[in-house]
Amino acid sequence: MTEEMLKNIKQLPPLPESAMQIEAVYQDPDSSFNDMVKILETDPLLTADILKAANSPLYGFSREINAINQAVGLFGMGTVRGFALASIVKKSFSLDLSPYGINNDMFSALSKKQHGLMTAWCLKTEGQLLGILSPAAFLVEIGKVLIAQQIMSENKQEEFTQALKELQDVEAAERQVIGVDTPEVSSTIFSHWRFEAGLVDTIRNCTSPEKAEEEDQRAAQILHVVRVAVPINGVMTDDSKNAAKELVTKYDLNMEAFDRALENA
Repeated sequence: MTEEMLKNIKQLPPLPESAMQIEAVYQDPDSSFNDMVKILETDPLLTADILKAANSPLYGFSREINAINQAVGLFGMGTVRGFALASIVKKSFSLDLSPYGINNDMFSALSKKQHGLMTAWCLKTEGQLLGILSPAAFLVEIGKVLIAQQIMSENKQEEFTQALKELQDVEAAERQVIGVDTPEVSSTIFSHWRFEAGLVDTIRNCTSPEKAEEEDQRAAQILHVVRVAVPINGVMTDDSKNAAKELVTKYDLNMEAFDRALENA
């Protein structure tokens, strides 16, 4: 981590109280479904954001989800926690992703598509990991916001554009121009905000899952697959799908469930 980026992360404001309450309930082994619902119902704007996310066609529910307790019941506490944190965290940043050649709507769609694919793949097969995977899939790309800010503050837009063109690898270009990449910055942000170690470790090592702690490696592998399948422009191609499938095979993950998820994506 570069000194400049670490300084920028340390200057981030603390998370809002609503996020801290959600985390406290989620991390408390004695908390219940109803405890999470009660916290979320105290924030009508957040509830509206969660219901909007839950009703996305990406998740394939035939009937409208119109109550927060219904959303928690269908998705589980871990996934709804992901919906909530994504809404809260993204409102904590001023977004300008122009160095990446994408706008704010495209950036929002990217995280939604990555999360939608991950949920369709893992909801029935890796449910025990959703507490980590749901916020990770929504939030792994947030480091791009600070990287983009630094690229612009140092007037390195043209250099970064050229690096993207030459390297054909977003994170390699980030490291070449700024000295850090998205998973490193994102994980450091969430470490600064005192998120649980498993989430931080999964995000930090999502391009090299073998470096994660043993208990986090499967989540890091799944996140790696999803990020390869859904590239930065949010458009899955035959090439990105095939590259993702190669990783599914390499990591010995559930290919049948992944194929089904791709069909519905």
